[in-house]
Amino acid sequence: MTEILIRGGELMAIGMGIVFLFLAMLIFAVNSMSALIARFIDGPITISANVKSIPSAANETTDPAVIAAITSAVHQYRNRHQK
Repeated sequence: MTEILIRGGELMAIGMGIVFLFLAMLIFAVNSMSALIARFIDGPITISANVKSIPSAANETTDPAVIAAITSAVHQYRNRHQK
């Protein structure tokens, strides 16, 4: 019985060691890639610089038929899914 427990402990230690080594290598790889990319890029990348601005709803005219259809759909949904 103790032989099985010893073997199980060894297997557990080996498994935990392998997981630890893999995570350490993963951290090293991510940090290396980050440093490599930072070397070739001049400044920080901002997401907002690549995205077009979204026009506000106040600037657009919406068709009254579309508003009526949306209102009707919301009303029907709420009637069907009341608690």
